[in-house]
Amino acid sequence: MDISIGRDLGDFLRSRRARIQPEEVGLPGHGRRRVPGLRREEVAQLAGVSVDYYIRLEQGRGPSVSDAVLDAIGRVLRLDDTEQDYLRTVARPTRRRRSAAGAAPQKVRPGLRLLLDTIDRAPAFVLGRRMDVLAWNDLGDAVVGFSRMPPQERNMPRQVFLDPQARELYPDWPAVAAETVAYLRLDAGSHPQDKQLATLVGELSLGSEDFRRLWADHQVKAKAQGTKRMRHPVVGELTMPYETLTASGEPDQMLVVYTPEPGTQTEERLRLLASWTATPAV
Repeated sequence: MDISIGRDLGDFLRSRRARIQPEEVGLPGHGRRRVPGLRREEVAQLAGVSVDYYIRLEQGRGPSVSDAVLDAIGRVLRLDDTEQDYLRTVARPTRRRRSAAGAAPQKVRPGLRLLLDTIDRAPAFVLGRRMDVLAWNDLGDAVVGFSRMPPQERNMPRQVFLDPQARELYPDWPAVAAETVAYLRLDAGSHPQDKQLATLVGELSLGSEDFRRLWADHQVKAKAQGTKRMRHPVVGELTMPYETLTASGEPDQMLVVYTPEPGTQTEERLRLLASWTATPAV
């Protein structure tokens, strides 16, 4: 299976046209088809470009493709906003993204660490490139257990797919797994030459059949907000909405804050957990 994180434009486009049925875009669906969904020539016709041009684009040979063409293809393939942004990113990789392979170790600014420490009623942590966990507050550690992980394994995809306890921690593990891979794929599109990310993808692919399947599906999703359920071994089940905020001046770092609703059992359980917690922030 192809686990490369660069030049996946063709795989992404093929996966997206495979999910569109001809009838959905006004084309006859009868007759024998060798591939599911739309053919390349049908996408080209509907997008208003030549078949040769579209084929070259799927082959990654269209670096000067315009926004108008990408928008037209996105409309045909019914891409959402995140998918459309991802299409632009992988169709026109920049020098800045290529240079990310040799980037310095990720660091969290003192001001962001201070902000993290001031959040004492909600679990919170900072994610960096590849969904590495860079810092956390006491309650975040009490809920997820970051400080118990070896430093080189403080990474959300590793936890979700390689930690034997992950399926117990996340009652909705299939949804959590799919969202994790979709965000990791989005990160990969922005940094196609990241060797550490390539190593991570290879490790996860070798260690998890579920990861291999989800990675091959080419789903992309931004990490913005949602709700996550966790089954804590001490206080029981927690249902926590979460918000993510991009750090100012650090576009590859996100502050993730779980925000329990006031008056709920989850809030009570987190308050109890906080009273037992004395783990220093890292």
